[in-house]
Amino acid sequence: MDTHVIAAGLPALGWTMHGSLLLHRLATARRDPLTGLRTRAGWTARAGHLMARHASALVILVDLDDFKNINDTHGHAAGDAVLTATAHRLSDWCGRHGIAARLGGDEFAAAVTDPARTSGLSTLQAALNRPVEHNGHALNVSASVGHCDRKSLLVPTLTDALSAADSAMYAAKGHGRRNTR
Repeated sequence: MDTHVIAAGLPALGWTMHGSLLLHRLATARRDPLTGLRTRAGWTARAGHLMARHASALVILVDLDDFKNINDTHGHAAGDAVLTATAHRLSDWCGRHGIAARLGGDEFAAAVTDPARTSGLSTLQAALNRPVEHNGHALNVSASVGHCDRKSLLVPTLTDALSAADSAMYAAKGHGRRNTR
């Protein structure tokens, strides 16, 4: 083969490999490596589209109660087990009608297009509050859940829905653990 052809093709090969690596990094940056859920950036874009397209959309925020105590008492592997279990429970609850995310730390979010197609918020609350098995121990878990219906907003934007769900979540925390507002 002519060395001029090879020399001309090397930059194109380099750019192709570089582009492929960037796409891979972007894809992994939009997924939380521990839970497999979308990250805040990946979730926000998709949830915004769902809010705009579905009049019955519901936004949910979940915060694990006393999560630091689990890490301090049982270790970070136990904390990781709780985060992973929470992610699976939230994702299962959303099913095909929504998307879930780990926003960071012990905070999760979900956007559901049609809440009537889920098993309901009380079922979600019960699932999130089930103990998590780790190394032969049942770790007690509780979560505060806030939610906001798109219909209840004057301007149905994701930012407003998250703000309302956040206020509801902190109101739930104020009424004790294991609450939904």
